Amino acid sequence: MVDILLQVRKYRIIVALRGIQPKDVTAAARALYDGGIRLLEITFDQADPNTEAKTADAISAVRREFTDRILVGAGTILTPDQAKVAVEAGAEYLLSPHFDPTVVTAARALNVPSIPGAFTPSEVAAAWEAGASMVKLFPAGKLGIPYLKDMAAPLGHIPLLPMGGVDLANMNDYLALSNVAGIGIGSAIVKRSLIEKGDFEGLCKLARSFTEKLPQ
Repeated sequence: MVDILLQVRKYRIIVALRGIQPKDVTAAARALYDGGIRLLEITFDQADPNTEAKTADAISAVRREFTDRILVGAGTILTPDQAKVAVEAGAEYLLSPHFDPTVVTAARALNVPSIPGAFTPSEVAAAWEAGASMVKLFPAGKLGIPYLKDMAAPLGHIPLLPMGGVDLANMNDYLALSNVAGIGIGSAIVKRSLIEKGDFEGLCKLARSFTEKLPQ
């Protein structure tokens, strides 16, 4: 099993590829890699009835292209079945927007790390006790830095991944917190407007603006 906590503490940023057309996924991943990103999350689109096949194809394509140069995860995992589909396609870790103990249990059975989402201290603690590798605090932007600081006092032993509302201006404020292992970023880096017009160099530059700002 990949030590995802170690990898997140090393590279600090997981970038979520959400709503990207299958034909653009590999090119987008390549641009992000060239911009210094080493952790990707390819998400399920729960509104798309064909999301399992599309997401599996995207995960497989990126794994073939990059082998072990990028650690590829699957996001918006809502069910144990989706966890299985993702892992069979090559996903090396799983993220969810919520905490469902059956998904965490399925991830453990599939021998991959699970990063469930949580919003309250009770959810964070329950997810950790169920076997999460870390807990995604989501949506972090609605909670803010003071909330995470307050949570560190009673629950500082639980590593968090703030996601939702993290951007270039506030990323290092999150990363400075003792209970934050890394950050998750989606649309602040993965601009659909850039991808739709084929500006992958622009996407690369945007990713680099984040990775070059990471604390040394």
